[in-house]
Amino acid sequence: MVLILGGAYAGKTDFARSLGYTDFSDDVHADCPVVCHLEATVYEDPDGAQSLLPLLLNKEIVICREVGSGVIPLDPKARAWREAVGRLCAALAKEATAVVRVVAGIPVVIKGVLPCACD
Repeated sequence: MVLILGGAYAGKTDFARSLGYTDFSDDVHADCPVVCHLEATVYEDPDGAQSLLPLLLNKEIVICREVGSGVIPLDPKARAWREAVGRLCAALAKEATAVVRVVAGIPVVIKGVLPCACD
């Protein structure tokens, strides 16, 4: 599994497309190799975020927007959500073959080797 992280509209999905992936889903339960918008899924149930780990580890690509930067929210649910996303991504990164952060459309490898679309 490759974890792709980055800010909103930083080019995460475009990077996954450059690897040859065309089938994306927001549903972690879908039979799809790529899950995107993981942060939105966690928002629905921050307390159940860690239960998603086994499903996500079976995906080829997991895409998540970075949500931990900036001002700490006053809303307790928003704080719990940010923490749940961070902890889930840390667990995913630990098990991932590669972790890539996309900044301004440029993939930066944090762990492993930059995946490529090979013929």
